[in-house]
Amino acid sequence: MKKVLFAALLLAGAAVACTENKQTKTDNHMQKLELTQEWDKVFPLSDKVNHRKVTFETQYGLTLAADLYEPKNAHGKMPAIAVSGPFGACKEQSSGLYAMRMAERGFVTLAFDPSFTGESSGEPRQTASPDINTEDFMAAVDFLSRQENVDSGKIGIIGICGWGGIALNAAAADTRIKATVASTMYDMTRVSGNGYFDSEDKEESRHAAREAMAKQRLADPAAMAGGVVNPLPADAPQFVKDYYDYYITERGYHKRSGNSNDGWRTIGTQAFANARFLYYINEIRSAVLVMHGEKAHSRYFGEAAYQYMVEGKAEGYRVVGNPNPNPGNKELLIIPGATHCDLYDGGYTELAGKGEPKNLIPWDKLADFFSKNLK
Repeated sequence: MKKVLFAALLLAGAAVACTENKQTKTDNHMQKLELTQEWDKVFPLSDKVNHRKVTFETQYGLTLAADLYEPKNAHGKMPAIAVSGPFGACKEQSSGLYAMRMAERGFVTLAFDPSFTGESSGEPRQTASPDINTEDFMAAVDFLSRQENVDSGKIGIIGICGWGGIALNAAAADTRIKATVASTMYDMTRVSGNGYFDSEDKEESRHAAREAMAKQRLADPAAMAGGVVNPLPADAPQFVKDYYDYYITERGYHKRSGNSNDGWRTIGTQAFANARFLYYINEIRSAVLVMHGEKAHSRYFGEAAYQYMVEGKAEGYRVVGNPNPNPGNKELLIIPGATHCDLYDGGYTELAGKGEPKNLIPWDKLADFFSKNLK
């Protein structure tokens, strides 16, 4: 018994020492980023908000770059929202727009570049990880919790596209997140392992993909897979045309966006293909809104995630869990007529952001959802 007790004390002491060492390292070695200070978003700055560039650190020692938006003339402690996505995009695109629009409606908001992308730190560039990207959201909550004008008990998150699934994973892991919106979401682990519409959900296909990745790691681990296809083939599927219209034209192109340029490392999402990270979302007790376009090719991700989150079972989820202990604050919102990319910026009636805005993102609905659940 004495030996067991002594071993436990040693382990406890080691844990404290590791914590102290990590904190020292964090304090002394936070990376200084060279941030662009001029306004270079794909949308104009609202005159209803204040904006400034900030940085914060994750538990992996990576420094993330972000834009902090605050309502003008606001006083006291306010609810806050962290925003990221789409997967492969940068904060100057959709996530920044979401953050700014929610700041107009009374929230302190933070749009951040994930680890290894945009203005954030991390080498090699254009790399992703289920663990690290989930931590990115939780580190954003850390940052917001420490702001003097934020009520740390009233923090939510918004994840767009591939970051919608990551947002749900973060909400399942971190009880400080009181409300979550997954907009036009992808489950990056499901699509990486199963292909679109689970068309490659068989051992033979996954084995072939693993073989190819193994060879790539030795041949050229830094090789890039390319962003959105450019030039656009005439016979491209409609959703590829939609991606092109957002990421490549003046509607949403940005020089720091991987999707707009050279894309992702070929092996940069290898870890996603062999993981499934939404199997505890049926235990999320906090509020969740899954928002998807009626005509989005990705709609099945959102509908399945919502069903599994509420019922504990859904198509595409091999594990069967228990029904959610708090289903009453979960909502699925399908936007009539909207495609996947319409929920990036609201959509336009003509290509390249021309014509009239379709205004398909229900900003006031999102504000009502957060106001109701961040209280």
